[in-house]
Amino acid sequence: MNIDNIQLGHRPVMLAPMEDVTDESFRLICREQGAAMVYTEFVSAEALIRDIKSTTRKLFVRDAERPVAIQIYGRDADAMVEAAKIVEQAGPDLLDINFGCPVKKVAHKGAGAGMLRDIPKMLHITREVVKAVSIPVTVKTRLGWDAESRIITDLGPMLQDCGIKALTVHGRTRAQMYNGEADWSLIGTLKADPRMEIPIIGNGDITTPEQAEAAFRTYGVDGIMIGRAAFGQPWLFREVRQYLDTGTYTPVPIEEKLALLRRQITESVDRIDEYRGILHIRRHLASTPLFKGLPNFRETRIKMLRVTKLDELLDLIDHIRDTFLSTPQS
Repeated sequence: MNIDNIQLGHRPVMLAPMEDVTDESFRLICREQGAAMVYTEFVSAEALIRDIKSTTRKLFVRDAERPVAIQIYGRDADAMVEAAKIVEQAGPDLLDINFGCPVKKVAHKGAGAGMLRDIPKMLHITREVVKAVSIPVTVKTRLGWDAESRIITDLGPMLQDCGIKALTVHGRTRAQMYNGEADWSLIGTLKADPRMEIPIIGNGDITTPEQAEAAFRTYGVDGIMIGRAAFGQPWLFREVRQYLDTGTYTPVPIEEKLALLRRQITESVDRIDEYRGILHIRRHLASTPLFKGLPNFRETRIKMLRVTKLDELLDLIDHIRDTFLSTPQS
């Protein structure tokens, strides 16, 4: 699969853009673990053109991450165009437009998935951003605003006509937020539409290697994007890649998984500072499925999510490792 001139290989699996999750350290780890492409946290166009430092920092990408995309969102065409030009100067491989974020503070202001209620404006913004930059532009969106307006099969060709180079579809409506099961049937219908010439990437509820393979086989998508399932387990990309390539996979050893979590912790602290770096990484630690099934883990988990000192947190990770190694495996 190619996005314009970006070669991503056969049946690529990508890391979805996620606020407060896909920082530079996590992106790099996911690339090393087999993600074909990674996306930054989404960037507010308005904040970017106002030069808000917490926003402009999100534009930093390293060559080791490539191919890497920067994603922007906004509701004003002029602001989106200006932001797109700023993003292009940061040097990503492509620019992605977020028309899918469902959170109230974004969607109810008309940005993100809120644009699904104003398709003419969505298309206008897309056309203007495509014209404004020389790098490939892609879009990520949802099936529609709600169950009564699942418009993606009509919307896809219109977005393609605006000049985008790929389209990612999350298999939920905005009204669903992240609840219920993702519906890939319309993603498959869109991919099968003979009018569609650009790659179609599916997103939603891919949590295992087997599900990834089934999505490619059943719906014919060109690529898959993994989001929340990657929280606290970047090694998922390695297992998925191995399964797609060989039909089987070897689970990543516990020691390697814990080493990756330790790396995330230390790099988060190095990038920010001790207190805020630990606060940032708690989302990964709280979400990782790695600790499920450990006996009497509740007390250790509470300590892990309350600790504010790096050495104490790393000691807890070592304690968890020792617990794993001393616990008989079924």
